[in-house]
Amino acid sequence: DIGDIFSSFFGGGFGGGFGGSSSSRRNAPQRGEDIGVRITLTFEEAAFGVKKDISYNRIQKCDECHGSGAEKGTQAETCTSCRGTGQKRVMQRMGGMQFQTTVTCDSCRGTGKIIKNPCSNCRGTGYVKITKKLTVDIPAGINEGERIALRGQGSDGRNGGPAGDLIIQVSIKPHKIFKREGYNVYCDVPVTVAEATLGAEIDVPTLEGDHKYNIPEGTQPGTRFTLKGKGIQNLNYPNRRGDLIFTAVVEIPKGLSQKQKDHMRAFADSCGESNYKKRTSFFKNLFD
Repeated sequence: DIGDIFSSFFGGGFGGGFGGSSSSRRNAPQRGEDIGVRITLTFEEAAFGVKKDISYNRIQKCDECHGSGAEKGTQAETCTSCRGTGQKRVMQRMGGMQFQTTVTCDSCRGTGKIIKNPCSNCRGTGYVKITKKLTVDIPAGINEGERIALRGQGSDGRNGGPAGDLIIQVSIKPHKIFKREGYNVYCDVPVTVAEATLGAEIDVPTLEGDHKYNIPEGTQPGTRFTLKGKGIQNLNYPNRRGDLIFTAVVEIPKGLSQKQKDHMRAFADSCGESNYKKRTSFFKNLFD
């Protein structure tokens, strides 16, 4: 790196100004790595919140040697080759000139320590990979692709550095009936021709169960109705909820008997054109 380049010409006097040498950075506190985990929730779990048990692999300090890398009852010794600095200075000649260069100590690999009796549990590294289990609280209202960061639950840091974070990314299974946009929930509700024509009390599905709702006489196909506060809880404002918006889908009956068809024709004849304002307006505009 640029610090090492200046060290080779000026004996290390400029190393600190450019971030220090690679070996000094190696011995500096290092933050542990973040760990990513993906979980899949049902539509209802995301809407109401849930506790989820998860497991993941993380790197942590060895319990046997407490991160020293030395066998229990022993300790790492200061490297005699570099006197614990992790660096050596060597002289090089180039074009009749002599240069002093700082290099990583090959005896301790820049750590400044020599482990004569490596820990059998971690093989002298001071760290082991484990499988950790956690119960995580997923908040109500979380949406597809959002993340939850658990501070300090990632891999352990080195040289006294802090642990990384556990990043949980959320995926949500599609629902058979409901669709979500923000904190609002949408669905289609089938109604009969008679219910749409005469008006009726119908059952509307919500996240908490069926809700009675009166659709008015003459409800047209595709008409939308809103149930205030029947949507999903706001993630940042727990006292607020979105709405449930349902669309009336008028179902036309099939497989009518001859008697039913005769009744339907009689009904249509009795209505005439005056009961179909859209139809009358359409043809009037078409021929005007």
